[in-house]
Amino acid sequence: MKRLSLTRFAAGLPLAGALLLAGCATGPQPLYYWGDYQPALYGHFTKEKGPQEQIAALEAGIEKARAAGKPVPPGYNAHLGLLYAEGEQTDQMLKYFEAEKALYPEGATYMDFLLGKFNRQK
Repeated sequence: MKRLSLTRFAAGLPLAGALLLAGCATGPQPLYYWGDYQPALYGHFTKEKGPQEQIAALEAGIEKARAAGKPVPPGYNAHLGLLYAEGEQTDQMLKYFEAEKALYPEGATYMDFLLGKFNRQK
């Protein structure tokens, strides 16, 4: 049986370490395309940005997400629907509420609540 010399074994350690570290260098990629969603949400609650400015930013974010091949995060379409509701653009509001339900069925109860609230106000 052949014996591996200690010097040959030790010489291979830096290469193995470099390969191990290279595999970790990329890190995990985000699951969703966040874009400007968080700043837009912050602007909504602090009233720093008007609804139309937020709508434009979020609509652009959806296009960028499509180009990147990633979905938008949960709540993105719902927030956009609420912004359209503020502007009384019900067709757009319904479109985005339905998109939120389709993408994230776990939020369907909340979307149905918002839709029911809208129907009661009519």
